[in-house]
Amino acid sequence: MQVDNSIIVSILSETLPYIQKFRGKIIVVKYGGNAMIDEELKSSFARDIVLMKSVGINPIVVHGGGPQIGDTLKKIGKQSEFIDGMRVTDSETMDVVEMVLGGLVNKKIVNLIHKHGGHAIGISGKDGGLITAKKFKHKIIPTSEIVDIGHVGEVESINTSVINLLLQDDFIPVIAPVGVGNDGISYNINADLVAGAISQSLNAEKLILLTNTNGILDANNELLTKISSNEVDKLIANKTIHSGMLPKINCALDAVKNGVKNVHIINGCVSHAVLLEIFTGSGVGTLITQDD
Repeated sequence: MQVDNSIIVSILSETLPYIQKFRGKIIVVKYGGNAMIDEELKSSFARDIVLMKSVGINPIVVHGGGPQIGDTLKKIGKQSEFIDGMRVTDSETMDVVEMVLGGLVNKKIVNLIHKHGGHAIGISGKDGGLITAKKFKHKIIPTSEIVDIGHVGEVESINTSVINLLLQDDFIPVIAPVGVGNDGISYNINADLVAGAISQSLNAEKLILLTNTNGILDANNELLTKISSNEVDKLIANKTIHSGMLPKINCALDAVKNGVKNVHIINGCVSHAVLLEIFTGSGVGTLITQDD
């Protein structure tokens, strides 16, 4: 396809102030959803990450892998069980989670980044004591009954020295969301929560959450391209934001209220969504900012 040179120059010129602004900054990207399944989207994501690194930005990738875990469990004849959207994780399932997230999925992402000219190192949250976890106590609403869902955890602390060593050596960290407790037990942790905790611990410039939706919608189902954390609280209170989006939104709010300058919720089904969100004025999703 032929593109007019003036259009190319205009696009490149628009990126300059963003490259200057974010050079040397840390941007944490949570990678998941359809963007991890479609081959073209996987390639465009890897190229986005490599380009960011090439212009002096420090991307950190935290990935999920729910569908891949489900497929592997199915192959070994084990049925997946969910409670309120969370996978019940017994010891056998946890072994599969570690194998799929820390091995299969993680290394495929690393290889894709290498294929496009980047230098990445894949690690699990267990490596170097990166993620200290604790057991997640799931409360059933509205009864407040505590249900044991097995090896499902939440982040207790992040050992930032592990990530800083990789960044100092100019690598792109690719992190699987598995942590270990002080009791030595391994835990499966929601990738959004891990990405949020890492972005807070490193005082990241941005946290980008790739999803299968366009972003935050108002009461008329119109995309909100920019919104403050206070305005998000109001949308939750009046139930404009509800059900499935709440965990992701709460993760975003927690990040901006604890030092992360901006959180972006964007549709990973859009090719090169990360570049479009960072390097253009209009973006492709919702930008959540700290309150003034």
